[in-house]
Amino acid sequence: MDINLSEEEQGPVYLVLYRHIRGLIQSGALENGTKLPSIRSLREQTKLSKTTIETAYHMLLVEGYVLSKPRAGLFVIQSQLKPEAIELRKEAPAEQARPHRHSIPNASYNGSVVDFNLLAVDGESFPIRAWKSVLHEALSLHANYVHQYGDPRGEYNLRLQLTHYLKRSRGVNCTPEQIIIGSGFSYSTHILSRLLNPASTIAVEEAGIAQVRATFQQHSFNVAPVPINDNERLIAELENKRIRILYVTPSHRPTGSPLLYSTRQLLLKWASTNSAYIIEDDYDGEFRYTGRTLPSLQGLDHQGNVIYIGTFSKAFTPALRMNYMVIPVQLLSKLQSIEHTLTSPSRIDQWAMQLFMERGHWYRHVRKVRHLYRKKRAKLIHFINTYLPVYVQIIGESAGMHVEIVVQTTSSAEELVKLAAAEDVYVYASQDASILQGRVPRLYLGFGGLNERDMERGVRLLAKAWAGAAAPPSANNE
Repeated sequence: MDINLSEEEQGPVYLVLYRHIRGLIQSGALENGTKLPSIRSLREQTKLSKTTIETAYHMLLVEGYVLSKPRAGLFVIQSQLKPEAIELRKEAPAEQARPHRHSIPNASYNGSVVDFNLLAVDGESFPIRAWKSVLHEALSLHANYVHQYGDPRGEYNLRLQLTHYLKRSRGVNCTPEQIIIGSGFSYSTHILSRLLNPASTIAVEEAGIAQVRATFQQHSFNVAPVPINDNERLIAELENKRIRILYVTPSHRPTGSPLLYSTRQLLLKWASTNSAYIIEDDYDGEFRYTGRTLPSLQGLDHQGNVIYIGTFSKAFTPALRMNYMVIPVQLLSKLQSIEHTLTSPSRIDQWAMQLFMERGHWYRHVRKVRHLYRKKRAKLIHFINTYLPVYVQIIGESAGMHVEIVVQTTSSAEELVKLAAAEDVYVYASQDASILQGRVPRLYLGFGGLNERDMERGVRLLAKAWAGAAAPPSANNE
């Protein structure tokens, strides 16, 4: 592999190297199965530091451009690679040597519920002083316009700020004209029901946990679960069912693992070939705790088949009731015909958010809460490793605001949820109970809205609740 880095390209050297190798993979210059040079040999060839190469390689690995084979190295992944050849990486080193399991104490706890809610955010991280400041400034700057309705698509200057932010942090390519500011996912779905055929079937990930299916159904869409982990089955089902709309969460699927590059390319090819649309929900794309945040699927789309949806609810607060949607250029004319049905959120909140981003508060806040949730996630993993039996396993990547566990047991996921609820602990299962029947139960624990004390208490109560339900690892196979 020849590495000739351009001196004109901007950014850190590790990022330049990562982009260079990624470009070779995307162009096909590095074919499927090609082994990347070892760190040592690439150091000798390029004179780059070990840290620079390790960081670039790690980014390629996390994004699914390469596959790591133990004692063999890194190998390029292209779409023809069989999905069964790829195994999900287990949880961090803590999984390799679990600490001693504590017995469950007999001490009684108070009756308050511990809710591992997947949608909750930290209640103490909201930047009250900065938000008050921009609210006051927004009212002062726009005093002459507070009595007027705003642009139904959203305030232009906020949309302009979003184009800069999305390009910089998520790799989204768009203009302000493509962005619609909304009041939440349901509102965005309402718009999509006008832009797309509302009688269509929307495919969603099998075993997904995103609470979107009822929303799609409320807006007259049919919903069909499809297997995202199996490329051949996925495309076959999309074509057999004549699906023309697919909903995915590429940066953070239920396990926390991102959608592999090979699958992303396959889906984009499917969408282009079938004149289909992919709805990319990037609800917590800011929260990746190892390496850089992952680029969006929309940024790889050159045919205008991806509809990108983001939100301020996770990183900021759901109380703001503000999200945004980026629609492809070819839908703009249709959007214009339904513009009379659009109702954007409060102009005052939009002006404030525009200033919040302009003044740099947003970027500082995202860095702060990313650090906060990284620590919370580490604490939750520690408590799970400490108090739950060894046959409760954490799986998935270091991302998002929940962790996924599998429990080797003869009980179903629904039974485990009920046992937990009997101890005043709420955990969550997939929406596809019938499809997943007979498989090892998978459950999800959100940590965004819990403090350390409640997380520990909740996990200890889970151990108590499931004490009679679990079985040794050999008792059940997925």
